[in-house]
Amino acid sequence: MKRLMMLFAAVSLVCFAMAGCSAGALSGSETEGAQDVRVITDMLGRQVEIPAKIERVAVAGSTARILTYAGCADKIAGVTEMDKTNDVNMPYSVVNDELFAKLPSVGAGGSKDISYEEELILLSPDVIFANKDKNTADKLQEKTNIPVVCLAYEGIFADSVYDALILIGDIMGKEEHCAKLVRQLKEWQEDLHNRAKDVADADKPAVYVGGVSYKGPLGFEGTYGHYPPFTAINAKNVVDETGYSGVVQIDLEKVLTWQPDIIFLNPTNMDLINDDYKKRKSYYDGLKAIKEGRVYSQVSYNYNSTNIEIAIADAYYAGKIIYPEQFADIDFAAKADEIFQVMLGRPFYRQLAEAGIGFGPLTIGK
Repeated sequence: MKRLMMLFAAVSLVCFAMAGCSAGALSGSETEGAQDVRVITDMLGRQVEIPAKIERVAVAGSTARILTYAGCADKIAGVTEMDKTNDVNMPYSVVNDELFAKLPSVGAGGSKDISYEEELILLSPDVIFANKDKNTADKLQEKTNIPVVCLAYEGIFADSVYDALILIGDIMGKEEHCAKLVRQLKEWQEDLHNRAKDVADADKPAVYVGGVSYKGPLGFEGTYGHYPPFTAINAKNVVDETGYSGVVQIDLEKVLTWQPDIIFLNPTNMDLINDDYKKRKSYYDGLKAIKEGRVYSQVSYNYNSTNIEIAIADAYYAGKIIYPEQFADIDFAAKADEIFQVMLGRPFYRQLAEAGIGFGPLTIGK
């Protein structure tokens, strides 16, 4: 009987210990799991389970730029071929050239905009940041078994831009950097708006922007309704009266009718404009802004999506030209490099000038 009681006690002790260990292991596993992953809502409303701590990311589409703005370039482990071109028209690709040159290509980028699924699987990043539609993002996530976080934003000073930065900051542990960047963007937005907000429309010079780029270079007729850098400074854009918003090719005779006081052109496309000048010199000489030498640059900011830093610099430069009194205190070169330093981590004004696509007066037919 005594033996039986001792055996029962031993078995009970073992069972108790096993139960304790089992409960402890389950509890630890649940706690660890809860700490290792979390669910976020991306900008398309998709619920995405991601690691709680992100060490390595890849891109799909043109998201390497905004990751650079967010201070996360060092976490990028795979880029598109477009990101690796070291093209001055995409300043983020230049400032990250040494880093990106060493990274594997996980997509084409640009107009092709396809992802290399096998390379992504081999790379196995913690997250893929994409600017894709929901269906494409879902398929990419399903095929690679890698979380895909969609960023959907457009414009310069837009809530969607601010929301994208805040989301990246939350995911990447860069909350402070991204919150500071959003505050700075809003400060520039307010500054640009306030400088000329009280100038009456009757006192504003009429302006036109030509030679813009959109899915390729356009000539003098390529213009922009509600051009964001003009909108930011409350400028009187002659194209706005048409009701167009965005890039449009306008009838050249319409510009002759408008007779804008100031013309802005994209220096990248001056070869097209100069070639056209040779064919219709009398047309261009009939524009008073050209006769009076009031033609200036607006550096193209749409290249593989939006270079927000260039667009903001464009707004300040246009402000200096259109409203010299209201922008008299602005040293433009210093302001441009302030913008580039905040957005890209280094100055970029000189590099644009050296590439021949910087800011300044332009001469048609030169």
